[in-house]
Amino acid sequence: MNPVPIMKLVEIIRGYNTSDEVTKIIMTLSEKLGKTPVEVNDYPGFVANRILMPMINEAIETLYNKVAGVYEIDTVMKLGMGHPMGPLQLADFIGLDVCLAILNVMYDGFKNPKYAPCPLLVNMVRAGKLGVKSGEGFYDYSESKKQRKFRNSLFKLTIENVN
Repeated sequence: MNPVPIMKLVEIIRGYNTSDEVTKIIMTLSEKLGKTPVEVNDYPGFVANRILMPMINEAIETLYNKVAGVYEIDTVMKLGMGHPMGPLQLADFIGLDVCLAILNVMYDGFKNPKYAPCPLLVNMVRAGKLGVKSGEGFYDYSESKKQRKFRNSLFKLTIENVN
């Protein structure tokens, strides 16, 4: 749940030997921090990643199979499903290497093919395209792209002010 200061949810992972007392202390502490704690059991992916990562992986598969492009996939999920950002943009913010690592943990833990990472994700990580942190993932976050965007915005403002 990133970014931590903004997100309200805290997934409290209750291990097999975690006592009721420890769980209660952590739940209370989370509430004092202004968060909403939700207790879940200790399984690969817990709840959030167990649901989120297959969705992200399926979005990557959709791109890989040329069903639709990056913009189209993200737009369908934003406008059609009410998500604040599309799954490919979210993957870029999480980090493609992190998404791959989580999918690998779940695949190893469950031996279920639905968690097998898409070959496109594997190849992008191998190529160093990790999303925002590397400057490129499904979107281009490079400085030159940011500078062009800034110049275009400035130009647009200048033109609007002239009229």
